[in-house]
Amino acid sequence: MCKKNNTENITMKKTIAVIGATGRMGSGLSRNLAKAGHRVLLFGRDQSKVGQLVERIRLESPQADVEPLTCAKEAGWEADIIVLAVRYEDEAEVAARISEVATAKTVVSISNPFNASYDGLVTPDGTSAAEELAKLLPNSSIVKAFNTVSSEAFDLKSLNGSVIDTFVAGDDAEAVAAVEQLVKAAGFNPVHAGPLSASRTLESMMVLFAGIMMHYGYGGKAGWKILADLPVDQTQISVQSRN
Repeated sequence: MCKKNNTENITMKKTIAVIGATGRMGSGLSRNLAKAGHRVLLFGRDQSKVGQLVERIRLESPQADVEPLTCAKEAGWEADIIVLAVRYEDEAEVAARISEVATAKTVVSISNPFNASYDGLVTPDGTSAAEELAKLLPNSSIVKAFNTVSSEAFDLKSLNGSVIDTFVAGDDAEAVAAVEQLVKAAGFNPVHAGPLSASRTLESMMVLFAGIMMHYGYGGKAGWKILADLPVDQTQISVQSRN
C-alpha cells in the first residue's frame, strides 16, 4: 500500500526562518512548527538561549529538523518563509538586515505595536505594524498572522474543545495560503481576515484582548473563536483531527 500521508508531508515541508526565536512567541512557534515536520532555522541575539531552545525542541521532537544560525540574513537566505518574531520597535532594524534575502519571499509579521501601558497602539491612525513592514520590504509578500494568539496558546492550542482561531491578512493570495498552512501546522485554525490593511483591526483587537486578560486574570490562557451556525466543512479544524 502506498504511504500517501508520508508523501504529502514531504511535499508540504517548508524551511521556516524564525527571527527572534528565543522570545516567548518565537519559541512557541518554533517548537510547534518543528513538531509538525517543517525545517526550522532559529536566530536569536543570545546564542546560549538559541542552543537551549534547540535542545528543548529535539527533546520534545527527536526527529525535528532544526538548526541554530548566528546571522539573521543567513536564516532569511535559506528560508521559504521568514517569521519576524520580534518587537515592533525592532522590526525596522531586522528588515534592514534581511531586505536583500527577503526579496520575493513571504515575511510574516506577528508583532503588536503596544504602548507602554498596553491600552493603545503606537502606530499612527491609518496604518499598522504589518503595513509599515511592507514599506521597509517592498519586494516581499508581507502577511499578518499569529499576532492574535498569546504565547501561552502555543501549548494550549484548544480551549473547551475548540481549536483557537488565528487571523491571517495579506494582499498576496499565494502567500496568505502558505501562511494559513503554517497556522494549521502550529496547531491553530486559520481565519482569512482580508487584505493587509485588515492588520489595523487585528492589532487593535489585541488591545481589547490584553485588557480582558488583565481584568479577568486569564494570564494569556484564552483565545479568539469565530462561531457560526453553519455545517462544519473540510476547512474547519476539529480537536479530533489534531489528535
